[in-house]
Amino acid sequence: MAKKQNRIQVILECTESRGQGVSGISRYVTIKNRKNDPERMELMKYNRYLRKHTLHRELK
Repeated sequence: MAKKQNRIQVILECTESRGQGVSGISRYVTIKNRKNDPERMELMKYNRYLRKHTLHRELK
């Protein structure tokens, strides 16, 4: 029987472009450890459409 994996794949989406009504333009895919980080992940990532670093939040 396979055990439950702690590492899961998550999608990070830009909050600034989403606030402007354009969702899904700047997205990143990463992995996180569910045991160490149970809450949603927030990282500063580069948005190539806005040409600056913006806050990206995990999608549910």
